[in-house]
Amino acid sequence: MNVKITGIGSYIPSEIAKNEQFGNHHFYNEDGTRFGQKNDTIIEKFKAITGIDERRYIPKNLNTSDIATFAAEKAIKDSGIDKEDLDYIIVAHNYGDVKHGSAQSDTVPSIATRVKHNLKIQKPTCVAYDMLFGCPGWIESMIQANAFLKSGIAKKCLVIGAEALSRVVDPHDRDSMIYSDGAGAAVVEATDEEGGILSHFSATYAFDEAHFIYFGESNNLEIKDKRRYIKMYGRKIYEFALNRVPDAMKTCLDNSGIRIDEVKKILIHQANEKMDEAIINRFYKLYDEPTPDKIMPMSIGKLGNSSVATVPTLYDLVLNGELEGHSLSQGDVVILASVGAGMNINAIVYRV
Repeated sequence: MNVKITGIGSYIPSEIAKNEQFGNHHFYNEDGTRFGQKNDTIIEKFKAITGIDERRYIPKNLNTSDIATFAAEKAIKDSGIDKEDLDYIIVAHNYGDVKHGSAQSDTVPSIATRVKHNLKIQKPTCVAYDMLFGCPGWIESMIQANAFLKSGIAKKCLVIGAEALSRVVDPHDRDSMIYSDGAGAAVVEATDEEGGILSHFSATYAFDEAHFIYFGESNNLEIKDKRRYIKMYGRKIYEFALNRVPDAMKTCLDNSGIRIDEVKKILIHQANEKMDEAIINRFYKLYDEPTPDKIMPMSIGKLGNSSVATVPTLYDLVLNGELEGHSLSQGDVVILASVGAGMNINAIVYRV
């Protein structure tokens, strides 16, 4: 018995925020001092490092639970299942529903419960719960669904990653330009078909690394409302990811029994283009192999970093031929990998 994705769907917001929109922002350092560079220079350097030219934001009338539902509806339709046959709905997010203009996160009831309600699923034994695991939350939710399905506890699961980071960013922090909104969902089933999840690996580094990503007050010290925003130590995260993620991917691949030259694509969390490229290059060096061309599809340039939504959205885009130069066929092997707040790392080796 294998565990396979039988339906995939994503929600990409229509509102495009280009880098130029940050031209009139007032950026401050963490200590409250103004940046010495002009915004044009800040934005130019940001684009060179992250690869981001634009990102997507949800409309004012929508929340995380809404866009999670949109992606779920597409995945259910793609799978062809009856939604009443779902045994679990797992929703990965980090900040709940934050209404436009609000400073408060709303997580009661859970986002998963709200999605089940929106989908109008009546079955009481369709269990809905949330996953808080930083950006690797969707992959970790897939790993949990895999356990439920392989144990026989469940036959069909709905795994969603959704986030509206535009609601929790500090406009006076240049890192605010990284984040975006979006949702991705997958129907996962136990099946006798070949392929599916071949191996997985997870780790949490919390001794020195726990607070590399955190919630903090605005960099603009003149703001006195004490609202808190997503913050990160970018250099520490970059070094951490480069030192830890390639080894995690190698452990996962070695446990799968798949050779490195059998890997068709690596779908990695879209956090930072330069960082992701460095991770993949170091991963292939562990095998004394050159990095193949077009091994790593990238969506970050147009979609930004939507946290838990980036990997399922990327899989949806590639599987459906919506990223130029990238495609997947039945039998192809992919690696799914992510790193994020916690600090958490995980990976899955998957045969389409």
